[in-house]
Amino acid sequence: MKNIPRNEHPRPDRKRESWLSLNGKWEFEIDNARIGTYKDYNERTSLDGEITVPFCPESKLSGIGNTDFMNAVWYRRDFEVPSEWAGKRVILHIDACDYATTVYVNGKRAGTHRGGYTPFQFDITDLLLESGNFITVYAVDDVRSERQVAGKQSDRLRSYACSYTRTTGIWQTVWLEAVESAHVKSYKAYPNISNTSVSLEVQTQNALGARLRVCAYYSGKLMGESEATVASGSAFINIPLSEAHLWECGKGELYDLVFELSKDGKTDVMEGYFGLREVGLSKENGLTINGKTVFGRFVLDQGFYPDGIYTAPTDEALVFDIKASMACGFNGARLHQKVFEPRFLYHADRLGYMVWAETGNWGLDHTLEENIYNFLPEWLEEIERDFSHPSVIGWCPFNETWNKHGREHCEHLLDTVYDVTKAIDGTRPVITDSGAFPTERTDVHDVHDYEQNPEKFRFNYSQMEKGIINDQLYRMDRRRQFYKTELPVFVSEYGGIGWIMEKDVSAWGYGESVKSEEEFFERLKGLTDVLLDNEKIFAFCYTQLTDVEQEQNGLLTYGRKFKFAPERYKEIFARKAAIE
Repeated sequence: MKNIPRNEHPRPDRKRESWLSLNGKWEFEIDNARIGTYKDYNERTSLDGEITVPFCPESKLSGIGNTDFMNAVWYRRDFEVPSEWAGKRVILHIDACDYATTVYVNGKRAGTHRGGYTPFQFDITDLLLESGNFITVYAVDDVRSERQVAGKQSDRLRSYACSYTRTTGIWQTVWLEAVESAHVKSYKAYPNISNTSVSLEVQTQNALGARLRVCAYYSGKLMGESEATVASGSAFINIPLSEAHLWECGKGELYDLVFELSKDGKTDVMEGYFGLREVGLSKENGLTINGKTVFGRFVLDQGFYPDGIYTAPTDEALVFDIKASMACGFNGARLHQKVFEPRFLYHADRLGYMVWAETGNWGLDHTLEENIYNFLPEWLEEIERDFSHPSVIGWCPFNETWNKHGREHCEHLLDTVYDVTKAIDGTRPVITDSGAFPTERTDVHDVHDYEQNPEKFRFNYSQMEKGIINDQLYRMDRRRQFYKTELPVFVSEYGGIGWIMEKDVSAWGYGESVKSEEEFFERLKGLTDVLLDNEKIFAFCYTQLTDVEQEQNGLLTYGRKFKFAPERYKEIFARKAAIE
């Protein structure tokens, strides 16, 4: 797979030997009038342009760099199925395509998907020809509709404030996979540290009566195995482990899994992994990993890249961002207004890096109750995709919903999503709506506070025993800042100190930009000490890891250069917190 961009296996948590990347050169055409379906573009033998997948057409790496609005786009690519896959089912995977996608194989419709952040797949076996196969992808995208989640993608022609360049169409890996008719689709891992075991819910396809065997390994050594007969769509297996290797911050211990599903003389084999770790959260103990209090030193990571926009240019770029964050003294990140790709989570898993998983809820009109149908299915797909990643220590479906036509009209949507999230995953805490009004259903009181004066910042958290955070805002709007005193408190956005490396009239940070390195660190230490010294606060999240286009308040530039020595950042962020 040389010379193929992003050619590493996109899903280390569900890996088979028989797979084929379809990244690289595709034919491409913009269809702003959305007439392609009427003119049978799905049957065309060619399109007018060319693009490099998996990079979006707005990006430089795509070879196009068109940052205007694109209402719809078409992709086309010829492909051949490896001869050794004969007799197997062929699955087409598209790991992300923004937003409403229709896929055709050899001119015939294979399926559709709504949502720009989550993966989808179709069994295309029955649509294949002996040779001369081609795939056509049609994607419709409208970030101005208020009917789709868009995150920080700009709803204006150009970037502004904290909205940035859009992503249209395919932006993660497209790939083929060969499986047996009876095969493993996915799994959920439920680790148990008290008895050193893991329980697995294994979802299967066409496997009624099949025999499932799962083996767990650590560093190549067998730790345990178990078998079960598949009696429905899912099989449940418990594996006692002979050795305990706990997943901890900075120590991403992982067990490897091998799934073998046998039926009618054929065996499907898939590899995965899990981490032996448990998450807890309470007002008394704060955030706990395996029963031990860990102060959450998070950084806001928006996952934008100068040349790839939503898509990291290389796998190494994903690793760099995590290691850069850890070098600055952080033990995790808030993955902000975007669903990060699985390989980012894989690297977080193996490096022992905690993340709060979000989605890009901005762009959606949260006051329209029918928008639950435009939000919930994709949110459930994200939870399903990322459930077994040990690095994911919490879910956050919404961020600052008051920015869209008034918060008071969308409580039903927020509460419903919280209830569904907890029903699916009772092992992690949920921040229902980060930085907005407290809701009746949330596990965390979450605060955004960009006060730049350390003395005023400290006063904002001096009356927490009375249920008041930020006295000025409390007097202006009691609903927003009056919190339930039994809830643990997370200041999930603060700082954002502007330091503009190059003259740029559009650049901005929060408050007045500092004018020297010493002024920057004096302000940074003053603000951070307030949160570390407060035993009622279990975590902070500094805004932000890198600059993003015109928002230049990162610890690194948009091009990933440290603005100051990371050791100076670490000295401030990593010191012991009161709750520890």
